[in-house]
Amino acid sequence: MEDDVVDANIISKTQDRANWMSQLPQSLWDVPLYNLALPGSHDTMTYCLDRESPLSVSNPLVLKILDCIIPCITRPCLYKWGTTQLQAVSAQLDIGIRYFDLRIAHKEGDTTDALYFAHGIYTLLTVKETLSDIAKWLSSHPKEVVILACSVFEGVTPDLHQDTILFMKNLFGSKIFPNISEEPATLRMLWKLGCQVIISYDDPAASGHEELWPNIPYWWADQVDPKAVLSYLDEQKQLGRPEGFFVAGLNLTEDTQYILTHPCQSMKTLTLRNYRLFLDWVQKQAPGPGKTCLNIICADFVGNSDFISVVIDLNKKLAARLTS
Repeated sequence: MEDDVVDANIISKTQDRANWMSQLPQSLWDVPLYNLALPGSHDTMTYCLDRESPLSVSNPLVLKILDCIIPCITRPCLYKWGTTQLQAVSAQLDIGIRYFDLRIAHKEGDTTDALYFAHGIYTLLTVKETLSDIAKWLSSHPKEVVILACSVFEGVTPDLHQDTILFMKNLFGSKIFPNISEEPATLRMLWKLGCQVIISYDDPAASGHEELWPNIPYWWADQVDPKAVLSYLDEQKQLGRPEGFFVAGLNLTEDTQYILTHPCQSMKTLTLRNYRLFLDWVQKQAPGPGKTCLNIICADFVGNSDFISVVIDLNKKLAARLTS
């Protein structure tokens, strides 16, 4: 109950973020979106993991065996370490998230065509339900733009891929900005065209669908130590940013040894105790076309800190440079 109160307070303080893109300075309206600072949520859909679902196919065999023997231990563990967000996708949109990390999967042994999201276990909500919620939200926020990064696709057959792609094309229709424009996507261009959605689809099934964009690079440190995460991101910056969209991931990654030696912790406690360190680093960054500039910045538990405000405010630095 205490966590619910904290989350509610954070949301109430950030309601103005629902339309933050339309409120950016005019000097940024013609800047490519891949040169703006955009807040994203890592493993977006883990707020609705289903404790009773089968284990996802990516889990090691030994964990599946243990789950059959001692589910009273494995399930709580999978849930507390697999949960990286606490708010529904519509609430994430309301507080300013504009990049969504959607890891799609088909349940092993499921005879239906329903697709879910997975992170150790599957979600309660389906892909189609979630995408419909996003489409509904966009209809009431016509100047906001989202990036949907679809990936992983555990157990998804070619037929299910095509069904999902067709559903997205029909659902979002003319709101989709296709990957065929010779000009980079800017807010002014998208507003003029009535486009609000960029869909990245990381699978060969996307071939032939001009509406879909290729995989967006994600800088993932794969470290449980927050200082190691930041060191990795600094190293990536020195190598130079990609030309288009890309993600800098602030997410921590636990391993089996860490879980076993920290039985009282969870991904939430691990992340929140290190958030200040992450935010201090973010405040020193800047968006733009420069070699060390950032674009999408992704994090866990995005509603439990000033993360979104800090990322959005980075755009002020770019606006100041453009008008100086």
